[in-house]
Order: sequence, then C-alpha cells, then structure tokens
Amino acid sequence: MKKITLLIAILFYCVYAIAQVDSTIVSSKKSDTIRIGNILIIKKGGKKNKDNASDSTDNQMVTVNNQGKNNSRITTNWWIVDLGFANYSDQTDYTNTGSYLVNNPATGVPAISSSDFKLKAGKSVNVNIWFFMQKINLIKQNVSIKYGLGLELNNYRYKSGITYKESGMLPYGGPQTNMPFVFRQDSIAFSKNKLAADYLTIPIMLNFASTPSDNKKGITLSAGVSAGYLYSQRNKQKSDAFGEQKNKGEYDLEKFKISYIAELGLGPIRLYGSYSTKSMYERGLDIRPYTFGFRISNL
Repeated sequence: MKKITLLIAILFYCVYAIAQVDSTIVSSKKSDTIRIGNILIIKKGGKKNKDNASDSTDNQMVTVNNQGKNNSRITTNWWIVDLGFANYSDQTDYTNTGSYLVNNPATGVPAISSSDFKLKAGKSVNVNIWFFMQKINLIKQNVSIKYGLGLELNNYRYKSGITYKESGMLPYGGPQTNMPFVFRQDSIAFSKNKLAADYLTIPIMLNFASTPSDNKKGITLSAGVSAGYLYSQRNKQKSDAFGEQKNKGEYDLEKFKISYIAELGLGPIRLYGSYSTKSMYERGLDIRPYTFGFRISNL
C-alpha cells in the first residue's frame, strides 16, 4: 500500500498542464497571415493606385478561429488512474493440486478447499496507474487504435488464514522443501491477510466513438487485450500473535498475464474491466483474475 500511495502522490504532482502559443507570420505579395494559438488572422492587401501606394479602403482583415479543431491523428493522455476491484474465478480441482497445497493431517481438520480462497470483495482492490495512453485515428475520429503503458496493482484480501511460503520447513512436521507451498493457519486470527500481485502492463484496444473525440457528450467503446509482466508478489498478514508480517517472495505465480480488456465511456465517465482466461498460478490452482472499476481519463 505504501507503493500505491507513493505512485499516486507522484501522479498528482505531475498533473499534466500545457499552455502553448504558437505565433507564425507568413508574408507574401498578396496577403499577410498571422497565427496566434488557434486564431488565424489574414490581412489582404488593397489595390495599388497610380502612385504605387496601397489603397487602404480595400484592405480586409479576415479572422479564422480554429479552436477545437485538431488535425493530428495522434492524441496522448498522461498519468491515467484506474480505481476498482480485483477478484477471480476459481476453477481449481482441489482433489488434484499436487504438492502446492499442504493440508493439516490432524483428524477432523478439513482439507484446503475453494472456501479458503474466498475474498473480502469490498477490500480486494485494483489500482492501475498508466504512464500514458495514446490514440491513433484510423477512420476520422470515430475509429482508432488505443494503447499505453503502466502499472497494474492487485490486492486480494482473504477471509481465511491461507499463508504463502517461498520455501522452508513444511508445516505439521514435514520435511524441508525448496518449492513454494500454501497452507492454512487455523489457530491464528488474521485481521489482515492479502496477496499482492503487481504487473507492468501494455494494453492495446480498438476504439469506437459515436461522435468525434473532442465531443465529451458521446459514447465510446474500446475492446482489446493486455499483456502484463509480474514484477512483485507478496503475502502481507496482520494478527495479534505475530503482528504485521510482509513476506515477499516467489509463490509460483505466472510471470506473464494475458487479459481481455474493455472500456466504456459515457460522456466524461469511464468504466473499465479485464478478464484473464488463464490461471494466475503456474501449478496447483486454476484461478483466473478479473477487475472492474472507474477510469480517470479524458482520452
């Protein structure tokens, strides 16, 4: 969470504001042109009299305001924030998880099941911070390609005492292992127990707009895929017995994540969602993550 707070602070510190005034003066025999920002002023010369002097009565001043008109095919938006929820679809066969899940052999203690991986939905959050997103118009401003680069931060808050270990002595008197494993601590009451999975992600979408992109009253729809690389994974727990513990390691989560993504824009409001068709784990568990929420963007 400290990392998320720092990144959001940097985001608001780097709020994008650019004011540009471009003045260009072009002279010719017949007219003078002055551009100030989006305003184009054209001064047409008058007719010459017999003394080769300009007749001021024929001088004309034409002003053209091009405000709002953008001839560039590429539009860029910096520092976009997504605020939403993280969850997953659990399709694991818990009768065949191999050595990844370690069960308590004591009599009467149930084996680890899907109920142990249920989340506190309201506290399982997704925060995405996009360094930039760009849009390239293909057909006027109604059809375009949209892509970007950013950080995808997911926090899964568990209801149970599921615990991740990178390696070490197996619980319940088991031997030493160099493989990651998961077990349940039944005797500990955790006030916080979460798995954090952070990715460096590149999204690419095909964007459709009902009106030109500079009209904020239209409807936009984007759909595509994203590719993410897992750069951080950690299990953070808090309890009266052990205090606050933050275990950062390798828990056999897949390094790469491919997701279907979509965005719906209703005027200034942006909604986003993603769904991965593959498990976020390399072995043992078949858990497929998805996210949804609000996007703070004007692109």
